[in-house]
Amino acid sequence: MRTNADSLAARDVAVAQIAAHAGKRVRLRGWLYNLRESGKLLFPILRDGSGWIQGVAFKKALPAEEFEALRGLGQESSLEVIGTVRADARAPGGFELDIEHVTVLQAVSADEPYPITPKEHGIEFLLEHRHLWLRSQRPTAVLKIRHEIIKAVRDFFDADGFVLADAPILTPAACEGTSNLFEVEYFDQKAYLTQSGQLYAEAAAMALGKTYCFGPTFRAEKSKTRRHLTEFWMVEPEVAFATLDDVMHLAERLVTCVVGRVLERRRPELAVLERDVAKLEAIQMPFPRVSYDEAVERVNAAGGGMVYGTDLGGADETLLSQQFDRPVMVHRYPAAVKAFYMQPDPERPELALCVDMLAPEGYGEIVGGSQRIHDRELLQRRIAEHKLPTEPIEWYLDLRRFGSVPHGGFGMGIERVVGWICGLEHVREAIPFPRTIYRIQP
Repeated sequence: MRTNADSLAARDVAVAQIAAHAGKRVRLRGWLYNLRESGKLLFPILRDGSGWIQGVAFKKALPAEEFEALRGLGQESSLEVIGTVRADARAPGGFELDIEHVTVLQAVSADEPYPITPKEHGIEFLLEHRHLWLRSQRPTAVLKIRHEIIKAVRDFFDADGFVLADAPILTPAACEGTSNLFEVEYFDQKAYLTQSGQLYAEAAAMALGKTYCFGPTFRAEKSKTRRHLTEFWMVEPEVAFATLDDVMHLAERLVTCVVGRVLERRRPELAVLERDVAKLEAIQMPFPRVSYDEAVERVNAAGGGMVYGTDLGGADETLLSQQFDRPVMVHRYPAAVKAFYMQPDPERPELALCVDMLAPEGYGEIVGGSQRIHDRELLQRRIAEHKLPTEPIEWYLDLRRFGSVPHGGFGMGIERVVGWICGLEHVREAIPFPRTIYRIQP
């Protein structure tokens, strides 16, 4: 580390803070993203995680050994530079750094160059090198938007009086059957990686009134679609005394808040992704509400072949969502295609008081929720109909024995929301290290 007067006079800053230091000497620590040479000038592009900035290194302005060290660096070498910030409207971000000193922390060898170059790479190559691909501008932009979405979710619920009560990841039973769960050995018994924290959130709601859990969930579906991962993150609010209408209103408020926050704070990242922000600016309440019956009619009128009584498939969701400029809420599906815990519609008991929110532009379901069954006898009948073991969820029936009330909630998949807001082709880009049926590394 430098201890001379020049070094001590330079203030440590991040690239994101550079605009506040125009005309001042600063020290940046980061990585070499790219390097151009023109005669006695070097133009390194530095990144530090907060942003990118171009430096200008004139041969006469640097000690000879430092200039030569910089010229020989490979992509992604780590370094520390000291220089003066200069405003330049032509530069990306509006500023450049006139470099005076360079300290190389680790030089990437020419014999073993950084594998991800500006040339085109196939998706499999990039996924195999995901630990390095994250450093590129596109995945960095996605991760920053993901961070903003998660922060907006937590801020929304915290401001609305919800209390976080996270559910366990290891569970003795499933919410919707065990056919798509990962089974693990748990000492002398079987356990499962959770597919949802909902049942535990219901218990917390009876204690706290309004609660949410937020964590990783797992599905062992052998799906190859662009909308599926085997490990993903989900936020699940649960509210005592809530009806289906309350659930739908809460969901549209949350999604509107999240989109608004990203538009407010992450426009530079949306620009990197070349996202059409006009489509996001159209996301305003209220969202259209469409009954399942109407949804079937709309899908088939648009050229689909949906059979009444079946769940909406991916193609059906796309045909329906393309008819709206904002998320559409499909409610009251046939109970036969939904989970055991959903409250029947009192006017049409063959339907469940449930809702799926479909994102526009063909991104599919981002929210799934319902009003829950609060009558113990009805819940017991539904458990039997679904042939689920009662012993592991006897505690769940206790919630209906002691002070049961109507209640409801939903789950929102973070990666699908990230994929939609970012305009990603595949949900695997929406999480730092994706897990699919074919990929568990890196």
